[in-house]
Order: sequence, then C-alpha cells, then structure tokens
Amino acid sequence: MPIPQATVRQAAGREVAISNPDKVMFPAAGHTKLDLAKYYLVVAEGALRGIAGRPVVLKRYLNGADQEPFFQKRAPEQHPDWIQTVELSFPSGRTAREVVVRDAAQLLWTVNLGCIDLNPHPVRADDLEHPDELRIDLDPGPGVGWDDVRRVAIVVRDVLEGSGLRGWPKTSGSRGIHVNVRIERRWSFEQVRRAALALAREVERRAPERATSKWWKEERHGVFIDYNQNAKDRTVASAWSVRPTADARVSMPLHWDEVAACDPAAFTLVTAPGRFAERGDASSGIDDAVGSLDKLLELSAMQEEAGLGDAPWPPHYKKQTGEPPRVQPSRRRTGLADRDSSISPAPRATNTGKGAGRRQSKYPLITVAKAEHKEEALAGLERWKARHPEAAAQLHVDDVLVDAMRGRYTTWTRIRLNLRNVPEDQRPAEEPPDPDYDPWAGLQPPGTS
Repeated sequence: MPIPQATVRQAAGREVAISNPDKVMFPAAGHTKLDLAKYYLVVAEGALRGIAGRPVVLKRYLNGADQEPFFQKRAPEQHPDWIQTVELSFPSGRTAREVVVRDAAQLLWTVNLGCIDLNPHPVRADDLEHPDELRIDLDPGPGVGWDDVRRVAIVVRDVLEGSGLRGWPKTSGSRGIHVNVRIERRWSFEQVRRAALALAREVERRAPERATSKWWKEERHGVFIDYNQNAKDRTVASAWSVRPTADARVSMPLHWDEVAACDPAAFTLVTAPGRFAERGDASSGIDDAVGSLDKLLELSAMQEEAGLGDAPWPPHYKKQTGEPPRVQPSRRRTGLADRDSSISPAPRATNTGKGAGRRQSKYPLITVAKAEHKEEALAGLERWKARHPEAAAQLHVDDVLVDAMRGRYTTWTRIRLNLRNVPEDQRPAEEPPDPDYDPWAGLQPPGTS
C-alpha cells in the first residue's frame, strides 16, 4: 500500500510538513487534517494569543475526532530544533519537558501530531509557578439549557467587574462558556484557585437557582463553576481551538454584548475564518487588561470567616490542609467523615436495605458502568436498564451522570445513576459495574520499581 504523501505549508518563515493531509479527522463533516491545518493558519494570530509562550499539553487524536485521544505531556523525543520546550513539575512529583508554542510554524507542527484543540497551561514558560490567567469554566449539568449558561456568564462578569477585573468570554466549543482573566504574576496556583472558588461561591449566592460551586456531581444543579480548573497542572482548551465535535465547533471569543444572543453552533472550522477576517479577535485586548486578585482574595477571607473553608480538590492531588473529606456525600459513613480518601477510594456503597449499618444517603448514587470507550459504557447502561426496567422508567434526564474521566494517558467513561426519583423500596441494589474498566491496572505506584 503506498505511503500517503505529505504536503508543505509556509508558516512564520518556515516550511512545515503536514503528513497524511487527506486523513479524515471529522468523519461526520468530512474535514481532513489539511483542512484543520489551513484553519489554524488563517486564525493563527487569535489562536496564538491564547497559547503563545505557554507550555502546552499535546492532546492527540490519532484516529480522528470521534475516537478517544491520548494526552502527551512530554514533547516527542524527535522534534525539530526550532521547537521549544520547558520542564514542568507536577503535583505527583514527576517532571516533563513540554512543548512551548510561540509562532504559527510551531502551532502547525502540533496540529500535524494530531492535536485538534489547544490546551495550554495558565503560566508562561519564563515563570512556571505564578499563573497569569484566572480561568472560569461554566459547565452545564445534564439537561441544563444554553440560556442558563449565558445568564450565569453575565453574573460572572458582574462579580469580576466588582472586583476590579475584566473577563473575556468565549464559547467552550461544547455546551459551556469560558471566561479568561489576565492577572498579575504574583500569586501561587493555590491562591489563584482560592480566588476562583471565592468567585464561584459569590456567583452561586447571586444566582442560586442557576449556578453551583458544589464539587460533587450529585450535589450540583444548573451550571457548575469549576474552580478546580485553576489547580496546578489543569489545562483548558484555548480561544479559537477547534473542538472534537461532529461539526468541528470552535471555542469562539465573544464580546460581552454578544453573549446574550449567540449560538455556539454557529462557530465552526468552516465559519470561524470568515468571522476572523471580518471582525478580528474579540479578545485582542486581553493582554492589556492585567488585573489584581486582591479583592477576590479579600472576598475569600470573608467567606472563610463566615464558615466557608476550602472545597474539594481533584482526586489525584494530595490532601490539602483544611480540605473537606474526599468522600462523595452519598458514600460517607458515620465516623469516616475525616478520612483522607485521596489515598484510597471510598468504599463502594451498597443498597442492602434499612438497618445495613450505614446512614441512609440523601443522594442514592450507584455506578453502573466504567469503560475505556464511551460507547461501551453506554451499552452497559442499556443492559442495566433492561435488567431494571421499572427503575429505569423513573429516571429523569439529569439522573444519568456520564463522566469523562481522565486517566494517566487517555480519557475513559464512567456512568452513574442517581436513584432519587425511584421510590426507596424499588431501588435496585448496586451491582458490579458492567463493564468494569480499571484505567490504572498494571501501573505501579510512584516510587516503586
């Protein structure tokens, strides 16, 4: 079989080879790798504004947007001498040299590796310990409409302005909205995260029917303000990134007066270049609007005095001083509230009826599937529904929690069900997940050999 020929594109004074240019990256829309490369060349000025000078996690879709990617933190061993790298340290104690993109040629080189969206860290390569960006991720729960997301975004804007900060909104490229804020480089990751948590709680206070800062999904409603996106080692798709959706949707920067009426489906790999040519980049002034976190950190201190301490961290971070228990509310047992579940998972809850030795949960949550691929998890959900048709018929849309979980190198899928709408005497006992994928199987703990 003949080897696919590469094509060459000019960028930043260099020739960049695009291997296998006819490879279809978006099967539903028919867009190829070359289409993706051409898109990023057209919008390079805007795309570089979000990633230039930053370490980038390579999220590689080797088999197209409809297949699972793998995350590559380390730069490939074989790379051109004009590709820059910088060494980062992570909460796990490991280190890695990551790619730093500064110009359109380097951007195009990452696209050729199979990167569809761009995932930079919120720091610059010359100071890896002090973020220069506060990131606000508005993540709608199941069944939450776009109108609620937009309304919460406006509340975010108001809280930022009251704190002396300017937010720059963009569609996430999926169902949510991101708001980025440039900040002075004088706060640690922990302080930036704490400022994000304070903002999330204030937005929740102002819009309690639409917004939540609750980390555990079983406690959420409406739009979750994901403060943990500001923890060290977390990345978010940057502005002008193409997302791995069927229609090749773009994470589009917006002016605030566009938020109320915009349709995220209107911004795609096909339409975004025309908008860029006609209207430029809505976030073009972001680097000139650097602000201070002082007022948000003052708000955080006030919240703490009122009894609101730290909130849960992502599970792979070490337990933090003052952090609440890392056991989801539905699985907490009497006497285990202070257990550090970052060391080992909380025991799986079982439904064995009253008097089984644990308090009855407010949120009867069960895990029904854990799979390497989403389709396999959804098939497991359908098998559960077939086994328990009466309970399945009483589930609401937002009772089915489909979680994209991040493993060591790839994502995997977990499906949980909240049985709150199923009468207690009709709730099926929790069974072993079907399938029961373990993303960590065969991996040794850090420090072992």
